[in-house]
Amino acid sequence: MPAYLKPQEWLTVVRTEYLETFIRGGGAAVKFVIPADEIEAVEVKNGLRKLAEEGGFHFAPVDASTTKVHLIDQVFYEVARNVDWRGLAYSFLRRSLQGHYKLPETREEFNLKNLAVLNEYEEPDMRLAVNQRFKKSLYLDYAMTQEFRIAMTRLCVGLLDPAEVSPELCSAVIDWLRGELHKVSVLKSALIFQKIGRHNARHMLFSLSHWLKLSGSEGLVLLLDISRYLQERPKGPVENLYYSKPAMVLDCYEVLRQFIDGTDESESLLVVVVAPTGFLTDEKRGVVKIYDALKLRIWDEVSDPTRANPLSSLVRISTCSRTATDRGQA
Repeated sequence: MPAYLKPQEWLTVVRTEYLETFIRGGGAAVKFVIPADEIEAVEVKNGLRKLAEEGGFHFAPVDASTTKVHLIDQVFYEVARNVDWRGLAYSFLRRSLQGHYKLPETREEFNLKNLAVLNEYEEPDMRLAVNQRFKKSLYLDYAMTQEFRIAMTRLCVGLLDPAEVSPELCSAVIDWLRGELHKVSVLKSALIFQKIGRHNARHMLFSLSHWLKLSGSEGLVLLLDISRYLQERPKGPVENLYYSKPAMVLDCYEVLRQFIDGTDESESLLVVVVAPTGFLTDEKRGVVKIYDALKLRIWDEVSDPTRANPLSSLVRISTCSRTATDRGQA
């Protein structure tokens, strides 16, 4: 029977073995954390946020009580709503042009006209030079999907040259990224023709982690709290989301499996899945009983009952030193 780790022990391993080295260097990983109770779950989530922010990563929490994790497009939308898209575009522009041109001091002054004046260019020549650099550093970067590259190009051009890409079009692009655009037809001029859906949202998320890296961040730490999928819907009126259909639980596990299988395609991405003990023990909803494809990817067939492996794909967290045997857990 596997042993438990204390929250701080596991967080220290995440910092030293993943965030400071592997993830920062461009790797990707998926970890499952099973806290013994809600207090320890909160400690893990708060600790992970602190590690991410102190390490220069973008931290994105997604809770199944408010977001349908079994729909990957909803996960992307929730992450996108907590991203400063214009800020990232500005940061990318400065990083791309720095060392090649003199740059305006402030974000408010950062536009094509001021850039041309500072560098003694005619405005059309400045536009041509900047567009050529865009093409090399952004549009031809195939680590991001085509639609994502088009969207980021529009935001960057809109920041530099509002006459070419209007602020209204930039706002529509951001609404599209956040799932808040009612009619995608308004983006035809931006060469975007379809909404983000289940068919492309995972690759859009992978593109975002790469874009964060290009824009000066160290990457993306995505926290998925799937506790609500292991809870029965209470009687009477309820707030937020519950998942009464078994198919929704299976779809959630399928999304998590795809994250694991997609680590070779992603960059600078750490996904941490927080789940209650029912994830392992529940007869109706637990992964052990209903979805072998995910279980086989995270389960330790051989484990030490007295010493937990902090590098394991699945770890059990408790402030107590008792093992899983003492608690009667699997």
